[in-house]
Amino acid sequence: MQGFFVTGTDTDVGKTLVSAWLMTHLDADYWKPVQAGTEPETDSVTVRRLADIPAGRILPEAYVLPEAMAPHEAARRAGITIDMTKLEAPETDRLLIVEGAGGLLVPLTEEAYVIDLAAELHLPVILVARSTLGTINHTLLSIEALHRRGLPLAGVVVNGPETPHNRTAIERYGEVNVIAEIPWLPELTRASLREIEPELDLEKLARAET
Repeated sequence: MQGFFVTGTDTDVGKTLVSAWLMTHLDADYWKPVQAGTEPETDSVTVRRLADIPAGRILPEAYVLPEAMAPHEAARRAGITIDMTKLEAPETDRLLIVEGAGGLLVPLTEEAYVIDLAAELHLPVILVARSTLGTINHTLLSIEALHRRGLPLAGVVVNGPETPHNRTAIERYGEVNVIAEIPWLPELTRASLREIEPELDLEKLARAET
């Protein structure tokens, strides 16, 4: 299996937006293993709408939990037990874009975290980071967690207003490449996302041996 595992330095940092951006540049399928929160729409629906792709390229979630909170708690409140063995990647002939929930150390179960799922899927990780104040600390901590687990980091996508000094610090201290910067867009459409060109070869990164 080849593709990317998309995670973030925090919640609401732009993972779904970056997943949609990737879907406009790659012949890939999208999978959200655990969806916590269904209002106003699920991340799968958002990705399909923004990337304007056929329904068949959106693979069904393993778990859909009604409340928007950490999956372990959302599952508990829904009376559901998340079984990590059910989070095996669906078969596809395309690249696979997998979007995690929250950040790397968000719990999925009593014992497992999002980073454990990333490790099981053996996909290069794309880390989504804010461009604004506080991002250096959050990003470097996330990079350190990936390194400690020996997980492959394809690079960072910076989301938000252009902040060159933060990007420079992330690249220098994190010893990581920035794949793209996604600025604030007045209109989110497939066309506006397609206009943002990756700075690195996505196909090559997605097919890297892990």
